[in-house]
Amino acid sequence: MKAAKGTVFKYGDNVDTDVIIPARYLNSSDPAELAAHCMEDIDKEFIKKVQKGDIIVATKNFGCGSSREHAPIAIKAAGVSCVIAETFARIFYRNAINIGLPIIECPEAAKDIEAGDVVEVNFDTGVITDVTKGTSYKGQAFPEFMQKIIAAEGLVNYINQK
Repeated sequence: MKAAKGTVFKYGDNVDTDVIIPARYLNSSDPAELAAHCMEDIDKEFIKKVQKGDIIVATKNFGCGSSREHAPIAIKAAGVSCVIAETFARIFYRNAINIGLPIIECPEAAKDIEAGDVVEVNFDTGVITDVTKGTSYKGQAFPEFMQKIIAAEGLVNYINQK
């Protein structure tokens, strides 16, 4: 997977793991079950509207809170192809890469891109293009080893392929 393209769902600062996947659903580790409740405490319409390939854009500190891996699993299983934010909580960042969910930090894109915009992300270059507005931003490109982990659908699969 070298690129992502989809419609944007936009959120603000400090979207924590408890709103990404509420604690009441943590008794399941089934990705489909987690996806069914993804973002429901912050956006009741998210799971009804999200399409395969769509992109989440948020501002500062996305994924803060507990270290649960359930949060990036729920996002990925819901069909989201990439999360763009000004900054990510470090444990969420690591968990996302570990399960093969592409995430990219780009403060300018996170501030300017709006809900409903169609956005394309090139993981090789880190270029984020807001197709709707005709603007581009330079995010952090994924190092090759991270792209390999994401392409393998996560760290465990990547290691098992070795």
